[in-house]
Amino acid sequence: MNFGVTGTSGRPVNQMEWNVNNNAFKTYKDVEPKAVMDMSIIQTVDPINIALGSTEKGNAVVPPKRKKTMTSVYLKYFETAPDCKTRRCKFCGQSYSIATATGNLGRHLSNRHPGYDKSGDFATCSAIQPITVTKKTQPQGKAQVDYDHLNWLLIKWLILAALPPSTLEEKWLANSFKFLNPSIQMWSGDKYKAVFHEVFRSMQEDVRTYLEQGSSKVSIVLDFWTSYEQIFYMSVTCQWIDENWSFQKVLLDICHIPYPCGSSEIYHSLTKVLKMYNIEARVLSCTHDNSQNVIHACHTLKEDFDGQKVGPFCYIPCAARALNLIIDDALRSTKPVISKIREFVLELNSSVEMAEDFIQLATAYQEGSWKFPLETSARWNGNYQMLDIVRKAGKSMDGTIRKYEETLGGRIVLSSAEKNAVSIVHSYLEPFYKTTNNICTNKLLTIGLVLFFMDHISEMITICRESRHNPDWLKIAAEDMAKKARSYNNQVCNIFTYMTAILDPRIKCELIPECLSTGNFLEEARNHFIRNYSSSHFSSMPSMYGCQEIEDGGNVSFAEEIARKKRRASLSSATDELTQYLSEPPAPIPTDVLEWWKVNSTRYPRLSVMARDYLAVQPTSVAPEELFCSKGDEIDKQRFCMPHNSMQAILCIRSWTQGGIKLKYKSTEIDYERLMELAVAFSADNNSAGSEKKQK
Repeated sequence: MNFGVTGTSGRPVNQMEWNVNNNAFKTYKDVEPKAVMDMSIIQTVDPINIALGSTEKGNAVVPPKRKKTMTSVYLKYFETAPDCKTRRCKFCGQSYSIATATGNLGRHLSNRHPGYDKSGDFATCSAIQPITVTKKTQPQGKAQVDYDHLNWLLIKWLILAALPPSTLEEKWLANSFKFLNPSIQMWSGDKYKAVFHEVFRSMQEDVRTYLEQGSSKVSIVLDFWTSYEQIFYMSVTCQWIDENWSFQKVLLDICHIPYPCGSSEIYHSLTKVLKMYNIEARVLSCTHDNSQNVIHACHTLKEDFDGQKVGPFCYIPCAARALNLIIDDALRSTKPVISKIREFVLELNSSVEMAEDFIQLATAYQEGSWKFPLETSARWNGNYQMLDIVRKAGKSMDGTIRKYEETLGGRIVLSSAEKNAVSIVHSYLEPFYKTTNNICTNKLLTIGLVLFFMDHISEMITICRESRHNPDWLKIAAEDMAKKARSYNNQVCNIFTYMTAILDPRIKCELIPECLSTGNFLEEARNHFIRNYSSSHFSSMPSMYGCQEIEDGGNVSFAEEIARKKRRASLSSATDELTQYLSEPPAPIPTDVLEWWKVNSTRYPRLSVMARDYLAVQPTSVAPEELFCSKGDEIDKQRFCMPHNSMQAILCIRSWTQGGIKLKYKSTEIDYERLMELAVAFSADNNSAGSEKKQK
């Protein structure tokens, strides 16, 4: 969603813009009717006393007295102009003559704002009121907007930027606003904190209500970090596939793991979150960060679930973290060289003149085109970029270093041995780079696809170890890489991941790794399918011949009906949905998995239910692009710098709003689109008044 507002000419009239990725909760808007800021509720909040309609601290706005000319339940949704000649809709600003019949006002509400025309009950019961803006007449005759709205816009800014409320306590910021307008009054730091925690509680209840509406199994993903205060945190994210075959995910909580931050503390924090959202019986898997404490906590959780007989449960190591450690072993010998290259690239990024010279040299030497600034992150993609520069633009790099020798000195110059090592590692890691890029850009990263990629990685490592042409230092690194690859494969080699992999129509049994391709696993998968997704749980299977019968117009002979019944009986006794599914060739790799199952769910009604549960199982505990790319640097910085009293509320609210959930204060939705409209309208009025004053 983009809350940027444009004028009638189509050009932007205000630079305040909120960029939110609406990639989840596609059906959330149906959970409850939309509400907007309830002025009467928020004005009387105690003790924080948040008044959206007043610029005076703690005082409610007293609307100007008006002459009553008619009585109607519709009039409260219209405000009368000071000249008493027109009425203006509080929702959309549509104006009507003061003589307009109330029936016309009711029709306006019915057509433009359904629900508010129902004798006032809708708004009264739901505590729904429109956003209003109070204007005060200044001595100069210029209208002034209610600047308390500014505080809510600042809250939105803090959420999207993941900044603590203490940011607004800086004197320079308050003085900057007062420089623009002395009448601006910002809330205190305590009030901002109280608002954030109330918004968190309100939105958390909405998330819980939404989750309770689902019926499919869910996958839990855990991530961990330590803040600058040396406090250990765990994020718990829930992911599933809904009835429309859309992938959904929501952050459940960010938990402070108390000292000594061991497996017991992680286990108790996790079970508390699952109970809070009432999803213990629906959890199918937990993807973790590969640490021993988390593995032990997940093992304890599995024992609980097995004892309660709530269904199958498995915990899975993060494939992205395992792959990152494998690649790190390959880079070990060349890290000093990479550091020198990174220093050179940082100088290029900081000097426009130097960057232009490098580009000109690259063009002259035909060493490709380079777009600045170049990525200098110490993560995998940034490290590979350093190797790429030497491999593809070595002459341009040498020429730039020679020209700016006084600035750069001789420390950055690479020897021929260093260049040779870079060339060898670059060639070896090129398939790894392509693999991580594919993983980062894949729409739905399934267990089956990740196992397919990890199997390819293991093959590349084996080839390196067995090659006679590779130097010993690279073969030693490959040995360490092979150990980590085997460790990951041993952890994921089980019936659970086997079932998840074969339900990916692109993988099935043909592309599954050899370590998982056993006859016993197939029989166990079949037994699990029959036991947990049998016909007793579903309505009767649609006939395979339904389409033909429709085409025949229902005019099927009695003998043909008997023949088809016998064919169906023979088919169901000889095979089942799983056998039929596996007998068909795999779908092409670019296939959209969820779309494939959505189309084929009528062919496999029972198996599709199983696929919807198992394809939600996550192979990584963190989004791969956050681990391999510079995007993760920004996330780590936000997590590290956030104080304890704001960590949970700010980061949860940020995630929920980015997922499409409306920001709410108690039962009231904060309509930021309307706030932006008011801010833009006021800015336009001020600009117009300023122009008129200059003309005079």
